[in-house]
Amino acid sequence: MEKKSKVLIIGATGNLGYHLAQFSIKFNHPTFILVRDSAFNDPVKLQKLNSLSDAGATVLKGCLEDAENLVEALKLVDVVICSIPSKQVLDQRLLIKAIKEAGCIEKFIPSEFGADPDKVQISDMDQNFYSMKSEIRHLIEAEDIPYTYICCNLLMSYLLPSLIQPGLKTPPRDKVTVFGNGNVKGVFVKVEDVAAFTICAIDDPRTLNKVLYLRPSGNVYSLNELVEIWESKIGKKLDRIYVPEDQLLKKIKETPYPDNMTLVFIYSVFVKGDHTYFDIESSGGVDGTQLYPHIKYTTISEYLETLV
Repeated sequence: MEKKSKVLIIGATGNLGYHLAQFSIKFNHPTFILVRDSAFNDPVKLQKLNSLSDAGATVLKGCLEDAENLVEALKLVDVVICSIPSKQVLDQRLLIKAIKEAGCIEKFIPSEFGADPDKVQISDMDQNFYSMKSEIRHLIEAEDIPYTYICCNLLMSYLLPSLIQPGLKTPPRDKVTVFGNGNVKGVFVKVEDVAAFTICAIDDPRTLNKVLYLRPSGNVYSLNELVEIWESKIGKKLDRIYVPEDQLLKKIKETPYPDNMTLVFIYSVFVKGDHTYFDIESSGGVDGTQLYPHIKYTTISEYLETLV
């Protein structure tokens, strides 16, 4: 039986982190989770911790600010996966130093899990959302730390429940706003599937020092195509209201931060095409769905079916 790397997951009480820990255990990796003291006083987080502990995870107390404690935790494992929230992404700077000091980490998967920060074309609009992730990449590579970056594009729980309609919580049933010409394709992946693909990549030499892109064939659609899928589900045509690029940019400018960020992401994905304008192979990346065809992922059609 092949050796399974020992894995440390940072952020295991979060949405993605919890699923990462679950799949790490399911795929038979000795799994450690680094947890702040405060998590034990949060009923929701405590329930997750107890569930993971019962499933076989080893719970370690610590945080990204405690360098000494961090190095001790790192010396227990081979692989580190960080899934802290995007707004805290620069907190990984101390983690990178600790990985370098520990000297035993065979792969680091930093907190990315979105569009490729080095490929997006909106760097002047996103309040450094992507440039902070790029900064972490540059630090990792400068320290010569082995890595895999996971670019899963958008999680299905974001924007898709409203059919890309800012302000709505459910898909529309009468009229729908389409941004740009409606023909630029974006990518959505369910959070559990992102976790499964990520854990598959841990011991795979093909992903070493590569970007693992997720573009499942049933999950790459334009706004016009998404509307058509939804119309077929509800048996009704929707009135389409097109918002051209210049109007969308005007609205982004007029809407204060952070309320405008949803529109910025829509512009990035469905006008600029930041998920799909480049070819995976020629960019030096690898395609997760080609590497791991055995992973049964949820398609957009299957997801929208649950919203009917």
